[in-house]
Amino acid sequence: MAAITKNTFPVMGMTCASCAASVEKTLSDQKGITSAAVNFANNSALVEFDSTADLAQIKKAVQSTGYDIDISNKKTSEDYDTERDLQLSKARLNMILSFVLALPVLILGMGFPDFDIGRWISLVLSAVVVFYFGRQFFKMAFKQSLHAKVNMDTLVALSTGIAYAFSALNTIFPQILSSQGLKPDVYFESAAVITSFILLGKFLEEKAKAGTSGALKKLIGLQPKMVRVKRDGKEIEIGIAEILKHEIITIRPGEKIPVDGLVLAGTSFIDESMISGEPVPAEKVKNAKVFSGTINQKGSLTISAEKVGAETLLAQIIKTVQEAQGSKAPVQRLVDKVASVFVPVVMAIAVITFIAWFAIGGKAYLIHGLVAAISVLVVACPCALGLATPTAIMVGVGKGAENGILIRNAEALEHARNIDVFVFDKTGTITNGTPQVTDLNWVETDFKQRYGTTLSAIERKSEHPLAGAVVKYLKADGTGVTITTFESITGKGVKAITTEGTFYIGSDKLMSDKLIWITREIELQAAAFRAKAKTVVYFSNATDLLALIAITDSVKENSATALRELGKTHQLYMLTGDNAATAKAVADEVGISQFKAGMLPADKAAFIKTLQAGGKKVAMVGDGINDSEAMAVANISIAMGKGTDIAMSVADITLMSSDLNTIPKAINLSAKIVSTIKQNLFWAFIYNLIGIPIAAGVLFPFTHFQLDPMFAGAAMALSSVSVVGNSLMLKRKPIT
Repeated sequence: MAAITKNTFPVMGMTCASCAASVEKTLSDQKGITSAAVNFANNSALVEFDSTADLAQIKKAVQSTGYDIDISNKKTSEDYDTERDLQLSKARLNMILSFVLALPVLILGMGFPDFDIGRWISLVLSAVVVFYFGRQFFKMAFKQSLHAKVNMDTLVALSTGIAYAFSALNTIFPQILSSQGLKPDVYFESAAVITSFILLGKFLEEKAKAGTSGALKKLIGLQPKMVRVKRDGKEIEIGIAEILKHEIITIRPGEKIPVDGLVLAGTSFIDESMISGEPVPAEKVKNAKVFSGTINQKGSLTISAEKVGAETLLAQIIKTVQEAQGSKAPVQRLVDKVASVFVPVVMAIAVITFIAWFAIGGKAYLIHGLVAAISVLVVACPCALGLATPTAIMVGVGKGAENGILIRNAEALEHARNIDVFVFDKTGTITNGTPQVTDLNWVETDFKQRYGTTLSAIERKSEHPLAGAVVKYLKADGTGVTITTFESITGKGVKAITTEGTFYIGSDKLMSDKLIWITREIELQAAAFRAKAKTVVYFSNATDLLALIAITDSVKENSATALRELGKTHQLYMLTGDNAATAKAVADEVGISQFKAGMLPADKAAFIKTLQAGGKKVAMVGDGINDSEAMAVANISIAMGKGTDIAMSVADITLMSSDLNTIPKAINLSAKIVSTIKQNLFWAFIYNLIGIPIAAGVLFPFTHFQLDPMFAGAAMALSSVSVVGNSLMLKRKPIT
């Protein structure tokens, strides 16, 4: 099976939700692409593809429909920002000049409708506005028509084109309508002002959309551009993209850390708040980890680059935020379906409107019918529908990132507010995850001298956090012990074969499986340790128990408060591979009444499936490799930011601070985003439901009111801006 690659590509030329749907369908139809999600709000496409995909051919296919996609990956975020600023400046200039030319057309049309020379002046000025400043609408409409497709540009091109053509005909050949007893009215002002208003709306829309990506820009801004490294005994300055793994880097006070690395020399305090959310600077000494994007305080550091470029934590956060902002919430599928048929339906309504007016009033209502049809084409706005969901998600995901909540996809956002049950891992989630040995009781007094180095050597081979605590406690380097075989026994412990024989380190289950006899005295010692919330680890050879180790992992300072608050609205469980006594002691301390001990990774996953079978929506909160299986089957998975890469890669939501108080914030953020999406969709739908009938003329028989196409253009422009503005209000709303 071909390997799947996921990437986000910028898309150019989209003007509405129908455009996004068209690009998405074009991408989905290409060979090698397994899925594509096009986001109109941030002009990007999140594409999954395999090795059979021809990116050059994909680019040509998108270009053939009138759009473009950048598959080069050579441009930086700064390049796109520069291009966007230039486009925004150009859009501003076009909009201003179009209004300058449209204003005299409006004055002549509204103040001097029968001034013949004024009509000829309007014909020329409005032609510049409609066909020069508004040329993009006609170009895109034409390209779409070549593929038998329609979009927002089609509506604009039809409405302004028809208004201008009808007016030009009546200016050049007024006798055609005069001979039929009809007044040859002109609507140059409508064509010019509609174009100007739509250009204004597009400018305001793009400006507002740029504001939704502010959080992502802040994250990208955390990356330094230049860095000092030591090469060939000299210190030189290079670009961040040129850094190699294990390169020696000098960090001066006030500078940003460019890579994930280890401190080789120096001491300092690092401000990690922009990544972890922790306000207090973290002290860094030799062998401490540092992360890209964090800021060095007063001291100087020399570090070794362990992860560079796309491998760094900051790069992964940026990628996750980009993908989340480009992903689609389930509700968006309905919106996409509506948007895909919206423009054809509007065109049909416009035709029916014209026919209905003519059928009711004959030639006398011909002009009314034409004006109504143009108004219908202008007032309809699929842009508002297309922006309703993605703008709220972009702002919400960005706000989450600023608060240390890293959201992987929009689906997680929509589902998080519906969670019934939270299932927590114990170690590293509720507890600090930094265990310490409190007691190491050797069965025989001489065993420490005989087996202490062996125990240290075996534990050094293990990746389990408890193993590190034992190594640190023993202070022995394990030299002189040759380990020929090392085997991890999932959920139970480890087996090691050395030149001295076979050894086991692990739980009482492992001892039982290996038929290692445990005396009554040892069992009582173990029970006493467990009653004090200590984890008990056994060390034996192939036949006899050698030592009993007690390890404690203190509960996080804020865990009890956070869990008691969360327990008021949700059902809570704690699952742990630890023994029942230790689990009960921790559960009692944090106020969780329901817990299960001695759980293997598969047991945790099975327990979550049982809850789901009972109709519960379950969130799994964990931090380790042993939690990844349970996190994968949960409805929502939440990882601690200081946990393992595997846990974080599985998680829908990552709490960068590892503070459980952030969970209610994430749930609250989810609710606010969904609420904003619903508000946006309501206003987008209600606008069209009210605007289109009024434009068609349903009020005319009762009030003689007919919507002027100019005002229809203004209303259409403002509808999109109002939706984006409502999404931007999320920035100001607290999530506590």
